[in-house]
Amino acid sequence: MSDNVVLIITISLIIIFSPFFAKLLKLPTTPIEIILGSILGYVGFLHDEHLFEIVAELGFLYLMFIAGTEINLKTVLKTPAKIMRGVIVYLVILYSLSISFSVYFDLGKIFMVLLPLISVGLIATLSKEYGKTPWLTLSMTAGGIGEVVSIGFLTLTSATLQSGFGIGLLKTISALILFLIFMFIIFRLMQLLFWWYPEVSTALMPHEDNKEQDIRLSMGIFFLLVGAMLYLNLELAFGAFLAGIFIPTFFEHKDELPEKLASYGFGFLIPIFFIYIGSSFNLEALVMDGLVFKAVVIAFAMIAMRVVASLVFIKQLGLVDSILMGLSHAMPLTLLIAMATLAYSAKSINLLHYYAFILASLFQVISVMIVIKLINNYKLKKAESKI
Repeated sequence: MSDNVVLIITISLIIIFSPFFAKLLKLPTTPIEIILGSILGYVGFLHDEHLFEIVAELGFLYLMFIAGTEINLKTVLKTPAKIMRGVIVYLVILYSLSISFSVYFDLGKIFMVLLPLISVGLIATLSKEYGKTPWLTLSMTAGGIGEVVSIGFLTLTSATLQSGFGIGLLKTISALILFLIFMFIIFRLMQLLFWWYPEVSTALMPHEDNKEQDIRLSMGIFFLLVGAMLYLNLELAFGAFLAGIFIPTFFEHKDELPEKLASYGFGFLIPIFFIYIGSSFNLEALVMDGLVFKAVVIAFAMIAMRVVASLVFIKQLGLVDSILMGLSHAMPLTLLIAMATLAYSAKSINLLHYYAFILASLFQVISVMIVIKLINNYKLKKAESKI
């Protein structure tokens, strides 16, 4: 049997059986896919293949697209000023702690960007388990804004790593600014168009759709913006993320569409990205001197920073719920792995730190999920005792 046939069969089996292992271990499916990818890659069932890498890259871009669908610009702009001020202070504290930690331990500038990353991907998983609690509602709002900031830093960091400081970086930033101005104009024009002619949105995505126009249009927007990023030599993930924002912002009548798009992505493309990441992690690296210690320190630092910063919301949520909100942001698995991969490719971090970040991302998901469950159970028992 050829190596490529074994590769396809192995990926298929991981996609099929990961949810069963996740249910058995009571963990999200994502870390299971990474772990299985790493183990089966180590024993030789997964190997480097150009097509595997391309599909994994597409899976990552689709993941960023799905992350964008979690953000409705109209809702974000209607966020009460008091909450928005709190979110801004929260992010300022988080980035300040990251800069202080990186400078104190002489970790390098890239760590200042990596440590405060926020992704709402796994927060949606918490919502399914714990419902729409006040701390999760605020977590999604703050996380959405935080992810926009993180994606912005991802784009600028990518440009800096590729072009370095100088004319190349200036050209990239100029292209990014012009693109953002252009996108702002498009957003405003579409907002006015759909305000005056609401039937246009339903014509583009009809309620009764037997031709899958909603999926076709979504994919069209996705590839158009990724293509624009490719032409402008900007970070492709940023284009994918902006494409995702279009969906809930302008097609609110298709409220089931983000879930429909996510179901397709998490059932096919996105798992391949995580399996690929797992296969790129050499299990022999676990015996590298200081790797596990560095991963634990990174994971602990990232969790502690978010918990400390979340105390900004103590008046609104109370101590326990503020801590829960901070913990919910301590699982930026997808963005952290993406940024670490980008930094390693650009030789901004060495192999040891690359492996440490992948390992830390897994430690964070597993430990945070357990701690949130323990705290939530404590809250429930305390509430029951008062009755």
